Parts: sequence; structure tokens; C-alpha cells
Amino acid sequence: MSPFSASVVALLPEYVLTIAAVIIMMIEAVLKPGTSRKPLGWFAILSTVATGFISYYQIRLGPITAFSGTVRVDAFSIFFHLLIGAIVVATLLSSLDYFDGKASHAGEYFSLVLFGAVGMMLMTCSVELLMVFVGLEISSISTYIMAGFRKSQAAASESSLKYFLLGSFATAFFLYGIALAFGATGSTSLAAIAAGLGSSATPKMAFLALAMMIVGLGFKVSAAPFHVWTPDVYQGAPAPVVGLMSTAPKAATFAVLLRITFSTFGSMTHRWSIMLWILAALSMTIGNLGALMQRDVKRMLAYSSIAHAGYLLAAFTALPHQGIAAACFYTASYAAMNVGAFIVVTEAAGFDESIRTIEDYQGLALRRPVLAGLLALFLVSLIGIPFTGGFFGKFYVFQGAMQAGHVWLAVIGLINSGVACYYYLRLLASVYARREETGAGTAGALGATRVPAGIALALTAAATLMLGVMPGRVLHLADYASWMLQSNPPAVDTTAGSSSTEVTVSASQH
Repeated sequence: MSPFSASVVALLPEYVLTIAAVIIMMIEAVLKPGTSRKPLGWFAILSTVATGFISYYQIRLGPITAFSGTVRVDAFSIFFHLLIGAIVVATLLSSLDYFDGKASHAGEYFSLVLFGAVGMMLMTCSVELLMVFVGLEISSISTYIMAGFRKSQAAASESSLKYFLLGSFATAFFLYGIALAFGATGSTSLAAIAAGLGSSATPKMAFLALAMMIVGLGFKVSAAPFHVWTPDVYQGAPAPVVGLMSTAPKAATFAVLLRITFSTFGSMTHRWSIMLWILAALSMTIGNLGALMQRDVKRMLAYSSIAHAGYLLAAFTALPHQGIAAACFYTASYAAMNVGAFIVVTEAAGFDESIRTIEDYQGLALRRPVLAGLLALFLVSLIGIPFTGGFFGKFYVFQGAMQAGHVWLAVIGLINSGVACYYYLRLLASVYARREETGAGTAGALGATRVPAGIALALTAAATLMLGVMPGRVLHLADYASWMLQSNPPAVDTTAGSSSTEVTVSASQH
């Protein structure tokens, strides 16, 4: 494979999304005001689906290293490419009617979603810290803008501004961690850092570098105590955007964190596992206790996302193979049920979000029984009830933590799961309660669910059920991704010269 073809194949999904986003922006600029932007949304959906087929083709080629060893495409990165692509498709489907005719320049929103996906995918396949930073910034800038896309509402502008200011502050920690890693090992390449840790004369500086990077990435995943932005941003941002930003950026960030901790700083596991143990316990506890006191549904789900970040961080305390596989599976199951829950909120509340509190959802089951039933499915999966993806996600995470000797962390997680039952079931009880005539609830006033949003709901519901009833295939992919990340089999850097040869690794060989 020539250097040029390797560079094209390695980042082909990112190229496709970038070109599609640019085309949408160019068409948006010439469309007259009032013209429907839904065709642009469908074009964005088709482009994202195309990247899924490309990623499936890439996994058959085996590991590909390109751009002078800064990008590595393997089963681990492709797992998250497919997951991010699925989240983006569901988000775009739920957004087609949400923004159509209600927001000016809605085509820009579709471009921003694609640009954000490009950054997230670049993060998952980057094996050089500066490349990770570039992907992180591409993703962050897009989500900063999307958070304030309802320009006419002050809460949206407040959400965007808070997210931008605190996100920039967190990025400084990540950059400082990169600088310290370079000072300790002389490189920003993850492989070179891993090799240099054994001979580093400043191991304390190297660990401080990792701690700084964990702080920066902890902000992106809403882990306590770096979670203060989450409730306000989630409350003010549009519901489809919250569904996206609560799952896809987290998936990309957790992929980076898995690569940095288990693969690069594996020799310091005894140190960073304690740090992540504490962060996991804090996130689970603060998230669930904060959710107990919320009446606003989006704020409640915001605190819920903090708690689920804690559950996922518990996987980092497990043994490497089990921890990586459990984290991958939990990320997939959480994405399905959380995106589905926010699509229900999108359909129930509408663009103006006329209903916000738990009391406002009274009578939803009487007016829109299918929508209420889907919300019930997503809520019981978030609790972790058997036969849902949430159950198996928590099961594998806690099992891995216990087998690694962290019994108390598993106990804390189980207690917090019990606490979470209260606020999830409180919302569910309100949905199936008969609405009082004097109440303010107007749930279901929007009429029937539109076809695109219905497709998105069907996909997320099917994924939630399949991950709970037939998790085998996704577990196999997660296990294979874990193997690839740990073993780091040799992949020839095809950008080094024309004499390089292609390394093909098929699943059957593993």
C-alpha cells in the first residue's frame, strides 16, 4: 500500500464526513429563508451511514498505521467509529423535524454535527497526543456552538457560554499534561511515552502528566468533581444536542482514556487505578444524590449521566482485558438508552420545550402510549433491570472490579444503582399517572411522532433490547477491540516509504 493510499484509507470516514459537511454549508448559503433544510439532513444521514460501511471495510484490512505513526486504525478505533456513527445517525433523525422551520440556518446544525463526529472519530484513532488534542478541539468547538443553537432563548446562550468557558479551562489541563509528558519522556507519541517511562529520570513528572490529562478528559465525560457545568448546559441546550453530547463525545473521550491508561501508562496502573477508583465513587454518589433533588427532567438526566460516568470509570479498576471490554460494552449500551431517552424528551417537549418538570409529564401514557412505553424501556435500562443493555453493562463492569479485588467499589456501585431507582421510577410513575385537570402538564400536545424520529426511537429501543437479550456479538467485538489495544500487534507505517508492506490481520487469526 502506497503512502498516499494508506493516508486515504486510514481516515476515509473522516474525509467523507468533512466533505459532506462542507457541501451542506455551501448549499445552506444559497438557500432562501423559509426553505426546508430536511434534504440536507438526509444527506448528512446518508453520509454517516456510508462511513459505517467504510469502517466495516477497514476492519477487514487489519491494523493500518499512517501519517508518520500518528494515526492507527484497528478494531479498537473502529468499534468507536461505528458507535459514534450510530449515535450521529439517531441524533440527525430526531433533529430533522425538530429544527425544520423553527431555527434559522438549520443546515449549519447538520454540518456541525458532522464536523463534531470528525473530531470524535479522529480522537479514537490518534496515537499521538497532539493529534488527540486536534480531534478534541474539533469536537468541542462544534458542540459549543450546537449547545446555543436556539438563539432566541437566553438559557441556550447561557448554556453555550458556560460550556465554552469551562471547556477551555479543562483543555488547558490536558495541554499542560501533554507538555509534562513531553518533558518526562521526550515525546508526545503514546508508544514512545510508554517506552520511555521505564527509563525516565522523572517518573513523578510522568504521573503528574497523566493526572493533568485525566483532569482534562474528566471534564469531557462529566466525572465528579469536574461535573459542575453539566446540569446547566444540559438544561439550556436543545434536547437532540444533549442526547448527542451526553454520549458521542464521552465515547470518544473514554476511548482516549482507555488508550492512555491501559496501553501507554500501563506500568503505572497501581497509581492511576487508585485515582480513578476515587473518581468513580465520587461520580456515582454525587450524580445519583444530585438527581434525587431535581424536578427538571433534563437536569435529572444530566446528574444521571454523571453517575453513569462513574459506573464506566469503575471498569478502569478492573484487569486490563476485562476492563477495556467492559468499558466498550457499557459505552455502547449507555449510548443506546440515553440517546433514546432524549429523543423521547425531544418528541414530548418540542422545540420550545413547553414541558420540563416531572409533573409536566403526567398523562403522557394516556395521550401517547407508545412514546411512554419507549421511555419506560429506556428508564428501566438506565436503572439496570435484567433483559436490557443497562443490566449487562453494569454486570460486566462490577464483575471486573470485583475480580480485580475492588469489592468495595462494586458495593458502592450497587448501592448507587438502588438509589437511582427512586428518581427514574418517580418519572415513570408520573408518566403513567392520570393528569390533574388543574395541573400544568401538557405532555403529548404535539401529536404523533414524526417518521424520522420514530425510526430513531425504533433503532435505539432495538439496540437497548438486543444488548440485554443477545449481547454476544457486541461483547465479541468489545473483546476483540480489547485484545487489539492490549497486544498492539505490529502494523507497518505505510507512510515511511514505498518498500513498506501491508499487514493484514483477520479476526480468525486471533
